[in-house]
Amino acid sequence: MPTPNPALPNPALPNPALPNPALPNPALPNPALSRLRAGTVIPAHPLALTADRTLDERRQAALTRYYLAAGAGGLAVGVHTTQFEIRGAGLLEPVLRLAADVAHESARESARERPVLVAGACGPTAQAVAEAELAASLGYDAVLLSPVVPGASEDDLLARARAVGEVLPVVGFYLQAAIGGPVLSRGFWRALADQPSTVAVKVAAFDRYRSLDVAHGVAASDRADQVALYTGNDDHIIGDLLAELPGGLRFAGGLLGQWAVWTRAAVEMVDGLREDPARWWGRATALTDANAAVFDSANAFAGCIAGVHEVLRRQGLLAGTWCLDPDEGLSPGQAEELTRVSAAYPWLTDDDFVAEHRDAWLG
Repeated sequence: MPTPNPALPNPALPNPALPNPALPNPALPNPALSRLRAGTVIPAHPLALTADRTLDERRQAALTRYYLAAGAGGLAVGVHTTQFEIRGAGLLEPVLRLAADVAHESARESARERPVLVAGACGPTAQAVAEAELAASLGYDAVLLSPVVPGASEDDLLARARAVGEVLPVVGFYLQAAIGGPVLSRGFWRALADQPSTVAVKVAAFDRYRSLDVAHGVAASDRADQVALYTGNDDHIIGDLLAELPGGLRFAGGLLGQWAVWTRAAVEMVDGLREDPARWWGRATALTDANAAVFDSANAFAGCIAGVHEVLRRQGLLAGTWCLDPDEGLSPGQAEELTRVSAAYPWLTDDDFVAEHRDAWLG
């Protein structure tokens, strides 16, 4: 048997000079990223569980079909609304794969453009890169990068984003402090926007001042016209979508937990904002009131995921409100608040749409 020549490539080993076929080729244009920059409705995908807290694949797939049929232009999977605990439960890969499979199947059947697929990634650099590689292998377009890394400086977070950006384009994320997000400076957002792999920023600070910091930072970047801003401020959705920001920037769309429910109505609202902004501005407070019930603001957001589940349970899309953490559920009085806002703002709901198509989605 001949001795391998170390000066020649070993065909049994990957050649670093060649593209990895499991990962996207950055030299090829990605139409989904163009749609992301243009702006669209992206629900933060929930997790469907059985009563024994295992993945309910049938209902998980039905949720994906619902969002796409409702007109959502993208899906965010493996994010806060999907429950970060999916990683410890061994569900990250199955959940990401199922959503991607249904999205591709739906695009083929409808002959429509495939939705933008955004995967959540979290943890220190090695973990975040590995999760981005998993998402890339499943056909995702970008990574929503959680900023929660205990002890990390802004420089550390920028280096981490740069490493993840070598695998997939990055959506930056300003996460509200109430659920563990760090305070980040204008300089951080400018530096993040300057990274060529950054395609968007989700602004979910739930704070007007910090939201403006993102806009100021991105506006000061040389790549301001290449980075889309997405509202994640579920408490200020209409206000964000109608606002003119520093540097003439605007929010292109939303990547929201609120849009995981009543999604058809959300798509109609976004279309309506363009046609009649004055009418929708008058409904801004009502939407915030409804979000307070869904996200359980009265109890420091303790029931935010269960609140999303309860709306979907009432529509028959979920069998229950179970979360991976058995101690997580609806707060006292939250169900009554959901009943109140549903009755007070019927334009916000899409119960008839869901009832008409639910059996097909569950099939």
